[in-house]
Amino acid sequence: MSYMHTQWRDLDAWKKEGLFFSTTSNEAVKLYDAALTQYTGWYEEPSVGGLEKTMSDLIQADPEFVMGHVMCNGLELISTTYDVDTNPKLKEGMDTLANLVAKGNINDRERMHAQAVKEWSDGNAIKACQIWEDILTNHPNDMFALKMAHDTYFYFGLQAQMRDSVASVMPRWKETTPLYCYLHGMYAFGLVETNMYQDAEKQALKGLELNPRDCWSTHAQAHVLEMMGRQDEGIGFLSKTMNDWTKGAMLACHNYWHWALYHIEKGEYDAAVDVYDSQVGQRVKSGAMLDLVDASSLLYRLQMEGVAIGNRWGELLTMWQPHAHDHITAFNDVHMLMCTLGSKREDKTQELMESLRSFVEKGSGVNRDVTQNVGLPLCEAFELVDKNQHDVAVEILKPLRYRIVQIGGSNAQRDLFNLFFINTAMTSSRKDHHRLARRLLSERKALKENAPMTDRLIARAMASHVE
Repeated sequence: MSYMHTQWRDLDAWKKEGLFFSTTSNEAVKLYDAALTQYTGWYEEPSVGGLEKTMSDLIQADPEFVMGHVMCNGLELISTTYDVDTNPKLKEGMDTLANLVAKGNINDRERMHAQAVKEWSDGNAIKACQIWEDILTNHPNDMFALKMAHDTYFYFGLQAQMRDSVASVMPRWKETTPLYCYLHGMYAFGLVETNMYQDAEKQALKGLELNPRDCWSTHAQAHVLEMMGRQDEGIGFLSKTMNDWTKGAMLACHNYWHWALYHIEKGEYDAAVDVYDSQVGQRVKSGAMLDLVDASSLLYRLQMEGVAIGNRWGELLTMWQPHAHDHITAFNDVHMLMCTLGSKREDKTQELMESLRSFVEKGSGVNRDVTQNVGLPLCEAFELVDKNQHDVAVEILKPLRYRIVQIGGSNAQRDLFNLFFINTAMTSSRKDHHRLARRLLSERKALKENAPMTDRLIARAMASHVE
């Protein structure tokens, strides 16, 4: 059964919305709509065989349809799974796109999309966003431009841009326009990332009112409840909303991750491990970067709480290992490092660290700069903690505190690094680091008063640090 009954748009329907394509194939643009709908809603539509099959059918319907190739390459890049230099298939796809653009039988909007994807593949993700924003100035209803910019802003910690990009186009959309409901979830996520929790909740609930299976709005509401310390409500919300649509939802693993976080916050470790084993640990087999990141994050949080992880790190490493040299985001790299450290594979840790240093030395682009300034030193701090050199790690982490946002991810995801800093400072042998840990805990308490984990850490600090 379809998640959202949709009449896929043909050429005439797209033209009525002011969006023109260079193809003459109705089948191609219908499949483009089907792919765009699945990407926007983060779900697999069974009536067209899921996203991967839709993309394959799209290219077959018209092999010279430029926006089909833009989407295929763009979605591969935005998945952050592989780099164009390490994936021959992706490089071939980008070359094909370049050849089609060179023929010149395309309109200005399509040409700009192709240029944006090219900039992304060259490491110039922020420049790509500027191009997508230019497209939205003239075509505010171009959901592919909006979604690609939105996801890219997320990868590089550009929270205000993620919020404002959606806000700037919403008044130009009609509620009857296909995919309109997803704007509320996307906007809600930008609002929660800029600490506008009440407004975020209103938008998320509006999105769910329009489409109860909108996993974007579910995702945004899960973030609201996480950041506001409403753990019991969060568990109840996810248990009520997720059973309906988890089978084909690409964000299902991530929302189960939120579910586990509520339990960790409350100190309910067995329940959190159960969510990992029954949901996150199973869904991570998809190989999706977001799933791998969430699995690593969850295990590391449990490990910091003193929970025995067993062989879970080793099982996870087998899925991380093919990406040791795909330095697409520093966020991915540091989570992979957690896994190599957790599995006690020093050889894999050294392979990753050497590859990161080589990337900083020889690479280029936005992520190369972020890796040099934030990602690599953050990885070095994790490696030092693994070697029980907490004093040195604290000194590395101190100047990184307010720069970690540059590696991307959500506030809830990056909270791992706040906890890592606190735990490292608490475990240091230096009394000034102990005092710093108490300061950090006071900050955490002020930001989210109803946080049982903070209270536990405060109690531990008071018991172990005697001036």
